[in-house]
Amino acid sequence: MQLGITIGHATSTIKHPSLTGWRLAIVQPLDAAGRPEADPVLAPDKWGSSPGQTVVLNSDGKGARELIGDEKSPVRWFVIGIVDA
Repeated sequence: MQLGITIGHATSTIKHPSLTGWRLAIVQPLDAAGRPEADPVLAPDKWGSSPGQTVVLNSDGKGARELIGDEKSPVRWFVIGIVDA
């Protein structure tokens, strides 16, 4: 698990069929000090985070595919919660 900040949402007319109906958040991962770390990731977000909100990310690809409900889905990251501060 890793903290990140939602920086936006992706809109796509063509995407993998397993992602149809999912809200896709663009999330900037943060390091332990709260600074941006690595490249932003695209993550299914069933919680509806808004830009600027801190979220908890999970990088368990198998867990992400179970959440999506498709073992062939290319998804790796997913939002598991919004940090309430």
